[in-house]
Amino acid sequence: MKKLFLLLLILALSLTACGRSESEEEEEGEGPAAQQEAAEPVATPTRVVLATPTPKPPPPTPTPRPTPVPETEGETKTEEAATPMTETLAAEMILIPAGDFTMGIDGGDPEDGPAHGVNLPDYEIDRFEVTNDDFALFVEATGYVTDAENAGGQSWRRYAEGKGNHPVVKVTWNDAVAFCEWAGKRLPTEPEWEKAARGTDGRVYPWGDNFDASLANVKATGLRGTTAVGSFPDGASPFGVEDMAGNVWEWTADWFQPYPGNTAGNQYFGERFRVTRGGAWFEEPPQVATYNRNAADPDITANDDLGFRCARDGS
Repeated sequence: MKKLFLLLLILALSLTACGRSESEEEEEGEGPAAQQEAAEPVATPTRVVLATPTPKPPPPTPTPRPTPVPETEGETKTEEAATPMTETLAAEMILIPAGDFTMGIDGGDPEDGPAHGVNLPDYEIDRFEVTNDDFALFVEATGYVTDAENAGGQSWRRYAEGKGNHPVVKVTWNDAVAFCEWAGKRLPTEPEWEKAARGTDGRVYPWGDNFDASLANVKATGLRGTTAVGSFPDGASPFGVEDMAGNVWEWTADWFQPYPGNTAGNQYFGERFRVTRGGAWFEEPPQVATYNRNAADPDITANDDLGFRCARDGS
């Protein structure tokens, strides 16, 4: 009788132990994962750790820029009102004086050279990248629909929520051209973009020759997304143009063509891709150098790290 009682007791205890969940066992350090870790500590796979595992908080928001006020209901549209942002945007432009500068580099990526002198007349370029607020006014005034939206892709609006002063993204080259024309401007040429970023002393980054992640929104900065334009004023170019390294890539007016004297060749050269410049928020130092060239399809490329700024002829 005692033997039967002991057998029943053992069976009951066994059933109780079997009823515990794996999560309960693991919480107490007795589950399969814990047992394997205890038995084979050297078998734990190596974790790949990013430079910044979690996004850092963004820098302090810059002083708000003046925002044009759209027409109110009932107002009569006039010829001047067709471009309501022109005067405000003009106040945010910087004059780049006429003269020579060195474009490209020797000894870098084949498409980035050779270094050569370029002479440009004076011109003006936006101090900041075009923002979501800017683009929203354009859309409101014209009813414009972006290429991505027409194709059923993601809208720029999704990335603009709560980020009015961030650069607009998800825009193709065609979208950028349409905005600049509405604002009475145009996209900068590739030489204009590089001179505005590089100055006349051939520097590697807008602020100088040494990389510094505290001066731009790049991968090493750890923000993992766009920031408000003007968040890194100490990283401005010699002319005071801001965010020319990082934040977002920027469309230029030009086709991706070889420089004079370039014999390396590139399968992407020609009149298929437009040049993009400046690097973006998840790029390494080589991609945000002032002479680095990239290119994209002007009709379909609309990424979350690609925007633009405008330019116009000088006096």
